[in-house]
Amino acid sequence: MAVPSVTITPLGGFGEIGMNCLVLETPQSMLVVDCGLMFPDAVLYGVDVVIPRLDFIFERRHKLAGIVLTHGHEDHIGALPWLLPGLSRPPVYGSEFTLRLVLKKLQERGQEHLWDPRPVRAADRVEVGDVACTFIAVCHSIVEGFGLGLETPAGRMIHTGDFKLDPTPLGGHTTDLEAFARFAQPGVQLLLADSTNVEREGQSLSEREIQTTLDEVIRQAPGRVLVTLFSSHIQRIQEILDIAAAQGRTVAFTGRSLSINMEIARDLGLLRMDPGRCHPLEFLPASARDRAIILLTGSQGEPLSALSRVARGEHRQLAIEPGDLVILSSSFIPGNTRAITRVINDLYRLGATVLHEKIQAIHASGHAHREELATMIRTVQPKFFIPLHGEYRHLVKHAQLAVECGVAPERALVLEDGHPVTLMADGNIRLEDPVAADSVLVDGKGVGDVGQSVLKERQILAGEGMVVALLVQDEYGTVVFGPSLQSKGFIFEQQFAHLLQDAQCLILDIVESDPRQDARKMEDRIRQSLRRFFRNVLDRDPIVVPIVVRV
Repeated sequence: MAVPSVTITPLGGFGEIGMNCLVLETPQSMLVVDCGLMFPDAVLYGVDVVIPRLDFIFERRHKLAGIVLTHGHEDHIGALPWLLPGLSRPPVYGSEFTLRLVLKKLQERGQEHLWDPRPVRAADRVEVGDVACTFIAVCHSIVEGFGLGLETPAGRMIHTGDFKLDPTPLGGHTTDLEAFARFAQPGVQLLLADSTNVEREGQSLSEREIQTTLDEVIRQAPGRVLVTLFSSHIQRIQEILDIAAAQGRTVAFTGRSLSINMEIARDLGLLRMDPGRCHPLEFLPASARDRAIILLTGSQGEPLSALSRVARGEHRQLAIEPGDLVILSSSFIPGNTRAITRVINDLYRLGATVLHEKIQAIHASGHAHREELATMIRTVQPKFFIPLHGEYRHLVKHAQLAVECGVAPERALVLEDGHPVTLMADGNIRLEDPVAADSVLVDGKGVGDVGQSVLKERQILAGEGMVVALLVQDEYGTVVFGPSLQSKGFIFEQQFAHLLQDAQCLILDIVESDPRQDARKMEDRIRQSLRRFFRNVLDRDPIVVPIVVRV
């Protein structure tokens, strides 16, 4: 008789921060935990988002019992619009706030009919196929986040979700460490834990410390205060609203995502808003403008965000005035530093003062630091440990920390995307053959049609530019138009007109050598000749697009 087992297949979030997606599979059923996206870095020219390769799930759709969402950040829910169309209206479990965020995303695409939302609360236990899932409250930089206690045929497992241990939480937003301990009491086979901040020593800042600092800096500001933050950080928004009420200030807000998230949180009773002191920016009373606190999006320097438009002087309703205080109450996500510092410099040019986390404690990470991660490991005392949600070095360091906390070295496993592992009820574990888990690039409505060859061309276009060579011949091979050369992002045509003339001569030499040669062959010869010419003369290698037309 086969030993009961469960296979864990990471499809995203193991080796990168973002794109979190994990599959738990038994011989009879399958459970998906999270399905997030990742925003592209600078080398992915023109790409909108990056999502996991979901073929593994689609191939086993007949086994899918449900999808469980730990919380509502984009890196955990953002890829659902690409997953759900390939499935048969699966049940999706998550907190009310998380599911409302997903619903907004689906409504924008006309996909709200593709899922079956199942709201859950902390301490709820639901059976999803062969796995029973207990939802455990965690403190994170978004409300209603969960860790997961998983009862599987191979034993108990815990998935921490994204969490921190805040010793002095505000508004009851706390990680229920006692609930983790109770679930772990019968013994836990495997702990899967958030690795994001394993390199940061000690404890993360308490949200109460952030509120105290924000209260002080806002109290000292003589005029308006502009605050930019993550639009999903409802707890931080509540802190600003409470500070404004205590100091007799009025709050205004602008930015689509911020407005939507605040509306959802208010409807669910997660955000207390005094309608007399909190308005959309366009309805801010004139009498309150000089002492207003204005909430806006753009914490990462996004070009089209409200803060970036304000910094460029392009916002229709808001302009920086000398003496304004701008608070960036968010972290600098790696890859966005240059864009953020550009916005900060632009704000200073307009006369504002800018505060951010690198110079003052006005933001606390939602991810546990090293000491908190150790506390979680010691609380759960797992037999096996697998770090998740981190770049490869984070995973390695978290596995090392688990060993320091008592996990046997051979039982602290570092997995990457596409590397499954099977855990068996007899306490053994087995590495499985890798599965396809390369990321998929989404560009507009195209999904996966942008590959390395297209990215390489875009990289060359960005760095070297393009030259289009047009030549029209009649049926006898006589040139009736051209050769015409157009430079796009390569050289200034008027300044280098002599080079383009030399390039035209090269094309004519190719034509004269065999006027009636195959058009495709002629295009190849033109391309090779012009690339060689530009490399020799300018040490540049643009994309050359020859077009030979026969009429």
